[in-house]
Amino acid sequence: MGMRRSDSPSQLSQDTPRRWVNSPDLWATLMTLGLSALGAWLGWMLGFPAYLITGPAIAVTLGGLAGLRLDIHKGLRDVVFVVIGVGIGSTVTEDTVAAMAAWPLAFVVLAISLAVTMSLSGLALRRMFGQDPRAAVLACAPGHLSFVIGLSAELKVDTVFVTVAQSVRLLSLTLAVPIMARLMGVELRGLPLGGGEAMPWGGFAILCAAGVVAGFGMLKLRVPAALLVGSMAVSSVAHGGGIVHGGLNPALALVCFAVLGGMIGTRFSGVTLRALRDAMGAGLAVTAIGCTVALVAAVPVAWLIGMPATTVLAGFAPGGFETMIALGAVLGANPGFVAGAHVARLLVLTALVPWFLSRAERGAA
Repeated sequence: MGMRRSDSPSQLSQDTPRRWVNSPDLWATLMTLGLSALGAWLGWMLGFPAYLITGPAIAVTLGGLAGLRLDIHKGLRDVVFVVIGVGIGSTVTEDTVAAMAAWPLAFVVLAISLAVTMSLSGLALRRMFGQDPRAAVLACAPGHLSFVIGLSAELKVDTVFVTVAQSVRLLSLTLAVPIMARLMGVELRGLPLGGGEAMPWGGFAILCAAGVVAGFGMLKLRVPAALLVGSMAVSSVAHGGGIVHGGLNPALALVCFAVLGGMIGTRFSGVTLRALRDAMGAGLAVTAIGCTVALVAAVPVAWLIGMPATTVLAGFAPGGFETMIALGAVLGANPGFVAGAHVARLLVLTALVPWFLSRAERGAA
């Protein structure tokens, strides 16, 4: 009945470091990070669109299909979510807040068009592709890629379907913008959430700490991806109010987005060609619906506020934040309006996606 010699406290303490070093989670994480770094480098060399996400995702996917056990440790995942949340919030500036105040009608119509897009796209994904309601909501969100991918990983839905469908939307519009810009003699470069002036490290640390506190508060309220949403909310308020200025440090943005891309890749193990085909078809359907709704909404808004239709369409189009702002610059659009529209799109989706998710869960119940 006494403790066995092999289970003595001294033996347990000696085994603890060995168990940590030999932990499958540790080695799976290290292998995933190595493949993510390789994928990001190859994506950059080959000129992949959104290479910091697509490159690691492809590399880790191939590693998983080759039989490697790949994963990202939960602690590292939470750190990445906090940093990316702060980075997303940094896109809200005093200028974009002023733009939203100057053209309120446009942003009201934008919010309505986003809700219509999600309703129509979600219906199509459920009826035509037989998708789970929660996966349909995340796959049809017309933007906010890192937020949506974070939610899909947190909620353990069909992340492969969500990722492929969202990637088709992002890549189809992202590929079109550089081609148009290149033909017009404009070179598009940049790092997601890491361009321009970097925020001071002290302010960044305070935002991260406040984001963690807000995240734990939201966790008690059962908000999905609470750390991501909490840090994003804190950073948005601080940047929009002019308390903090600047985006993520470029090196930090590079690392975090590469880890996020690797996290996506770990979800692709065992994916069938049929699943990929269905997800790509869903992505094309969602993209077509989103672009159609954006066009229908942009034309009357442009007439009402006396602005060129191309400018409003550049602001309403459901593409990547950086690429659509660049497209607006190529088209000679009002930069404040285009930036404000895309920041507003992120903010509206931050509220719309959880709301649609809660409706989907109630419907399933």
